[in-house]
Amino acid sequence: MNQEQLAVYEVFIRSNRGLDHKHVGSLHAESPEHALMYARDCYLRRSEGVSVWVVKSTDITASQEDDIPNFIDPMDDKPYRHATHYVLPENVTNM
Repeated sequence: MNQEQLAVYEVFIRSNRGLDHKHVGSLHAESPEHALMYARDCYLRRSEGVSVWVVKSTDITASQEDDIPNFIDPMDDKPYRHATHYVLPENVTNM
């Protein structure tokens, strides 16, 4: 199978429990199962992760940098979504 017939997968690794998955790279694979095996071989050689995600690149939808102001602006009229909208009770001291 040549490179053009293989799908591109993005690889995300979570290094420790409780942390976010981080994008670490991409690879070509025949299937999601193969992508997981290749990701393990390429990115987890020294047991530096506890979880691996592989996502077909064509399945990712992302905003564009130029669209960010229009994408975020609709939130300005919803102050209840911001933490500053709420008053903490006096007995809460750790926030």
